[in-house]
Parts: sequence; structure tokens; C-alpha cells
Amino acid sequence: MWGLYWQYFVMGIIVLPGIIFAIWAQLRVVSSFNTFSKIDSSKGESAKAVARKLLDAEGLFDVPIEMTRGQLTDHYDPRNKTVYLSESVAHSSSLAAVAIAAHEVGHAFQDAKNYVPMKVRKVAVVACNISSTVLWPLVFIGLLFNMFLIGGVLGEVMMWAGVVFFGMAVVFNLITLPVEVNASRRALKVLVDGGHVDTNEIKGCKRVLSAAGLTYVAALLVSMLQLLRFVLFIMMARGRR
Repeated sequence: MWGLYWQYFVMGIIVLPGIIFAIWAQLRVVSSFNTFSKIDSSKGESAKAVARKLLDAEGLFDVPIEMTRGQLTDHYDPRNKTVYLSESVAHSSSLAAVAIAAHEVGHAFQDAKNYVPMKVRKVAVVACNISSTVLWPLVFIGLLFNMFLIGGVLGEVMMWAGVVFFGMAVVFNLITLPVEVNASRRALKVLVDGGHVDTNEIKGCKRVLSAAGLTYVAALLVSMLQLLRFVLFIMMARGRR
């Protein structure tokens, strides 16, 4: 019995570093946003106005900018080719708001230029949505089978479906990371080239985007550790039979 408790303790320890890193990354985002949301850009342009100018400069006149509810809910939707900005970002002229808006515009640039990693992520999103619908119930049933010591091929297949499920989460986060990093690089470049921020202000924008990038690193780390944890769980289950 103590051996079993020890195994579960080890599995928890495996995931713990990822959880701590994810919490730290989120706190870093909030801290950076709060700091630079209090510093207005010298140009005094709202984030929405900057985003519109950046899109128009690239000839993306047909890409609209819409409002979305919540805080830090800004995103670009490739399905309807629309940039969504939260109200707190859209109407602000702070360095944080301008950086976030430019980042989402960076995704619009990627879409317009058929950036390959972004196209791959579109496919990965569909695959992950299907797997979450199809595989997760199998994973849950497989875990129940294991809890009640119901073995056999069916329980084995269901548990290994969990490996595929968590594995796809790793793949998705692995693809997402370079897409987000590239969007931030594009954002910083167009902000400077377009003269929307001064060279001394770009450091603040970079800090905001770098902090946001850490959340994607954290998501990748957590998904990898979750996959490892699930594989160890299966190995433990096999060992008890």
C-alpha cells in the first residue's frame, strides 16, 4: 500500500514543476501588463488605431477589428480573418495595449502570407477538437476500468487512447510556440518601422510580449509532463496486475 502511495506521490512531483512555472508565467504576464499599461506611448495613438494602420499598411483593408469581452482576451481568428481586441486594450494608448494589438495583427500578417506553422496549427486545432470529443470519454472509462481492476484488451486500448489524447496536446503546444514567437517578432518590427513607438519604448513592448510568450512555454511544459505522468500511470497499472 505504501508503495502505491509513493508512486502517486512521485507522479504528483513530476507535474508540480510545470504547475509552478505556469503560475509564475501568468503572474509575469499580469505584472508586465499592469506596469506598462500605465505608460502611454509618446505617439498617443490608441491600440485600435495602431492596429488599423498596421493592417492597412500591409494592404489588409478587409481584415476588421472587433471588440471582445474580458481582459487579455485579445486574439486573431483565422476562420473569419478578424482581429479581436478587448475594450481595455483597444481604447488604450499604453505601451502594453499597443504591443498586444500589434501581436494580434502579426497573426493576421502570418495568415495573409500563408505562414506554414500557422497553417499547421489550424489543422492541429481541428485534430485536437476531435480528439477531445472522441478520446476523452475513452480515457475516462479506461481509468474507471483500471480503478475496479477490470483488465483486458478494452481497458488497455482505452488507456492508451489517453496517451494519444495527451500527446496531441503536446503537439499542439509545440506548434503554437513558434507561431506566437513569430507574431511577436513581427509586431515589434512593424511598430518600429511604422514609427508607432520610439526606439526607447520598444523595450517596454518587448517585455510585455516576452512575458506573454512564457505562458506558451509553460503550456508546452505542462502538457509534456501530463503526458509523462499518464504514461507512468499506465505502467503502474500494468505492474499491479
